[in-house]
Amino acid sequence: MRRLLVTGGAGFIGSNFVHYVLEHTDDQVTVLDKLTYAGDRRSLDGLPRERVRLVHGDICDADLVGSLFDAHDAVVHYAAESHNDNSLSGPAPFVQTNLVGTFTLLEAARRTGVRFHHISTDEVYGDLEFDDPERFTESTPYNPSSPYSSTKAGSDLLVRAWVRSFGVQATISNCSNNYGPRQHVEKFIPRQITNIIDGVRPRLYGDGLNVRDWIHADDHSSAVLRILDAGRIGETYLIGADGEKTNRQVVEMILVGMGRDADAYDLVTDRPGHDKRYAIDWSKLRDELGWQPQFADFASGIGATIDWYVANEQWWRPQKAETERKYAEVGQ
Repeated sequence: MRRLLVTGGAGFIGSNFVHYVLEHTDDQVTVLDKLTYAGDRRSLDGLPRERVRLVHGDICDADLVGSLFDAHDAVVHYAAESHNDNSLSGPAPFVQTNLVGTFTLLEAARRTGVRFHHISTDEVYGDLEFDDPERFTESTPYNPSSPYSSTKAGSDLLVRAWVRSFGVQATISNCSNNYGPRQHVEKFIPRQITNIIDGVRPRLYGDGLNVRDWIHADDHSSAVLRILDAGRIGETYLIGADGEKTNRQVVEMILVGMGRDADAYDLVTDRPGHDKRYAIDWSKLRDELGWQPQFADFASGIGATIDWYVANEQWWRPQKAETERKYAEVGQ
């Protein structure tokens, strides 16, 4: 039995990881979460209380972080400010959480020698041209284009430096776009699903042809657990599932899956710095650690995600009005 600390474990990807760990291991889990608007206690509902506990706190709180590291064997660091639009309107929280918070955790890992895994994003690599046959690899140069992706790039570099300079026992993973249950309605897929439920036509930035590489949150979770168990210290692993889709394709699949016409959406002005295409080459993870995704069929994964939001309106409804108010203020 391992004592596992998960930062940001009440958020979307973090909570899915906690559910996955409790289902597939004997680990005891402590969740450290600031419970900002993106974190929700209810995302941990239904989990056995004897195996998971929630600590409400900030990863920038060095005393709290230090005491938690002392009581755990390994740490998986999901906590982050992660919404690109929010980073454009207010970058300060992204610098504080993604950079200062990661530094605080790394200093605790340096002192205690605790195994540390850092969760990052493919957005640190910038974007690819639509007709570029290449995909991001672990050696792709960083080229972030927003305050969000630049602060995540900075946090990755901090981890690498603390491994090399201080011998911190850390690994990094950069993942493609996640989808699945318990994702905040400000994000692309749940916003479209909940808008359709409310009778609102989906909106797409620009021409809707920007490409994202999608992966189900459960596949992300299984990959992270594999890296934590068997990944080589100091290494970076890219996590993907060959899920490249244009934003237009995703919305059309959602519309059809919810019984609407495939073209029942509107195009709106593109956002600043909108990356064109992400695509992950995850062959290192496959070849070195033997990992494979289980949700290779994106259509079925989207169908299951639609079903979850339809069945769990009480979870997302409290978020919806405030989210749409913020989008309305900027004409989106």
